[in-house]
This record gives sequence, C-alpha cells and structure tokens, in this order.
Amino acid sequence: MLVDAYDLVILDLDGVVVLGDRAVDGAKEALARLRELDKTLRFATNNASRRPGEVAEMLEGMGISASADEVLTSAVAAASALAQRFVAGAPVLVVGAAALRAEVAAVGLTPVTSAEDKPVAVVQGYGPDVGWTHLAEACVAVRNGAWWVATNTDRTLPTPRGPLPGNGALVAALATALDRRPDVVVGKPEPGLFLAAAEQVGARRTLVVGDRLDTDIAGARRAGMDSMLVLTGVAAERDATAATPEQRPTYVAANMLGLFAVA
Repeated sequence: MLVDAYDLVILDLDGVVVLGDRAVDGAKEALARLRELDKTLRFATNNASRRPGEVAEMLEGMGISASADEVLTSAVAAASALAQRFVAGAPVLVVGAAALRAEVAAVGLTPVTSAEDKPVAVVQGYGPDVGWTHLAEACVAVRNGAWWVATNTDRTLPTPRGPLPGNGALVAALATALDRRPDVVVGKPEPGLFLAAAEQVGARRTLVVGDRLDTDIAGARRAGMDSMLVLTGVAAERDATAATPEQRPTYVAANMLGLFAVA
C-alpha cells in the first residue's frame, strides 16, 4: 500500500478529515485503518478557532480517535512566535476566536481588544465573529507600529455549504486598508507546522495529506515532504493537473482512502 512507505502521516483537518461539524466521506474508515497499521499521525490545521484539546474532543465526538498532543494549530504557532519576540506580560491585540486569545495568554502575554491598550503586536486568525470593529482596532494598532502576525492566509474555508471566506479574506481586507502585508504568516504554506511534527516523532519519511494546493501541498514541498491531494475540500482534479511545480502533489486521490491504494 502507498502508506507503507511512510512512518508519519500529517493530516490537514478542514476539507480532509472534517467539513464543518461532520466527518468527510472515507475519513473515519481511513483513520481507523491507519490506527490499525500503527501509523504515527499528526493533525496540522491553519484554523485558529480551536485549541488542540478542543480539536481532539471534536474529532472524538465524531467517532475519530485523537489526542491533544497529536494536534498542531496555527494559533499555537503564532503564540509561540510572539512569545519569542516579546517579554512576558506584553499586550497583544487578538483578532480571532477565543482559542487564539487563550493561546496568547498561555505563553504569558496579555490579550487585549483595543488599540488604546498600546499593543506591541496584532495577531489575526479565523473567528466566525470577527467583524469591522475588530479590523478597525487592528488597523489603528498596526499603523501605530504594532507587529502584525497572521495565523494563515487561506482565502476560503471549506464547509458543507461550499467554500466560505477564510482568514485570508479578512487579512486581505486589513492589508487593503493598510496598503501592506502582515509582517509574519506562521501557518501553511510555511513549513513550520510540518517540520515541528516530524521533529516531535523523529520521522524519517513523512506524507502530508491536504485539500489545498496553495497551503497544504506547497507547504509540504517547502518542507521537503511527499504529499497527497484529496478532492474532498477546496481543490478539484483539474487544479492538480494545472498546478505549478511549487504546488504539485506527489499523489492525488478522491479521499483519504487513497492512502491504501496499491503503490
């Protein structure tokens, strides 16, 4: 089987394992088979709206075995980047969900909501309630010199209703107002999440499974890892055919069950 060649499988979540509040077709069966084969798994997501433990609970609620230490999120990566740059207690304006605020607090920084708090940084991640007021405060803070960190720049988020605006769409709105891009983007296609996962387990050969060419597959290539594009989320087969070398997957499959194809 194709998966036999790999000792670590890194899975994107949205569009690969889950779509909104349900499992993607084939995902539960594929993950059960991977567990039976004793494969080491990591879930790596650009979605900053849940903490690792919350992601694991969500998956368990769908009948998918998962633990918090198997989950890597862009919210955790962003908080880590902030903690490396600023002293403990420094104010950080958080634009995003409660999970992102919690990760910022967990590394010893102080989440704030207003530019009047003189934040040293702005961190922006996906949150279903993010609106104009939040973007306005971030705009003022960045214009006043705050370091701007985006958890990711995914333009869309796959859902059962089709692709909806993702964090990248809101980052683009702020970028338009400021006439500049974020100082740092920590999520995919940056290779950090993938490299951290491989380092954690001492993997010799890793396969990344994702539904987006511009984040999952491009990030895998930057990390020097093989990749499988599944057609259950954003990308279609025609997109894979037309992909640039920087975004070309090693394999293409209808869904995660492609991991068990005869190599």
